[in-house]
Amino acid sequence: MTDIENKAIDEAVEKFRSLMETQLERAKRIKEDKEFTDYQALDKIIIGICGGDGIGPIITKESMRVMDFLLKGEVESGKVEFKVIDGLTIENRAAHLKAIPDDVLEELKACHVILKGPTTTPRQGDGWPNVESANVAMRKQLDLFANMRPVKVPEEGIDWTFFRENTEGGYAVGSNGVNITDDLAVDFTVASQEGCDRIARLAYEYAKKNNKGKVSIITKANIIKTTDGKFLNTAKKIGEEYPEIVTDDWYVDITTAKLIDPQRRRDFKVFVLPNLYGDIITDEAAEFQGGVGTAGSANIGKKYAMFEAIHGSAPRMISEGRGQYADPCSMLRATVMLLSHIGYQKQADALEKALDICMFEEKKLTITGRDTGCTCSEFGDYVMETITKIAE
Repeated sequence: MTDIENKAIDEAVEKFRSLMETQLERAKRIKEDKEFTDYQALDKIIIGICGGDGIGPIITKESMRVMDFLLKGEVESGKVEFKVIDGLTIENRAAHLKAIPDDVLEELKACHVILKGPTTTPRQGDGWPNVESANVAMRKQLDLFANMRPVKVPEEGIDWTFFRENTEGGYAVGSNGVNITDDLAVDFTVASQEGCDRIARLAYEYAKKNNKGKVSIITKANIIKTTDGKFLNTAKKIGEEYPEIVTDDWYVDITTAKLIDPQRRRDFKVFVLPNLYGDIITDEAAEFQGGVGTAGSANIGKKYAMFEAIHGSAPRMISEGRGQYADPCSMLRATVMLLSHIGYQKQADALEKALDICMFEEKKLTITGRDTGCTCSEFGDYVMETITKIAE
């Protein structure tokens, strides 16, 4: 090798060492965090409302309006407080050269749970600085280790819940890969023992509490033998503590095929899987329910939790002047999960039932993303009218 190549390798090795030191410290830190927040013990639950950018502020504002309607008494009594947080626009993040500017992060940490709108993630060649995804950064900064995504289509026999590990895998150091030379680029994947353990345990506990009879572990451990192997073996070992639950494991490629098999897909109940695979498969799964615009997502940690849509910020809708026609259903589905998480199950059930009626059964109004359908706020009104009818 040339002197230039040797120097490039030495620099890459030094960067790799720094990354591994950081990851070891993180592994030690998450091992020490034991207790989940008890929301019922809090005098006041602070719900952060963080709109993001693109269509994010529009659909998040609508979800807040519906949530305020559902929690009117709790807000008036001071049991619940909404805290609006700006600053996660791509313009502000780019100006600070940070995925989450420091002042915004402090505002987020002052909340117990967060309802977050989509945010734009810069990509190569789009003109924005190479800042990390705000989602990935928030999951790491608040240690939101579990991404929970339900998908339900009763007439197809689909009742799936995905537990995607949120802070490790291929996304852990996604903006810290190394261009060693013009001919070679390297990225990294990460799996810690505690990271694998806690996501698997959460999936099995959910299956147990909700009478789900099966947990499927999804990896590519035949090829990605070290990190995926650790994930698979850890989850299998935890599964042994739940003899009443059937454990099976699948490779991610065949899983994507079996999800479109009308017979086999009925057998799946709860999935637990590493970060990258979970991101891909949950988007596929959402299509059965009507697309990513219909699906919400929970990001759960021990101290904090964040709830969001699973789709992006749709900047084209804004540039074309169609923002008011954005579909709020994904954020409203996320709001169902938020309400359930903080202990307001009655309100969560009412919202979920209303959404099922408005989206799939009655369908008095439809969202098309254009003036051929209703606006975001009109659909919000429809949902609240339906909630009122259900209660009568």
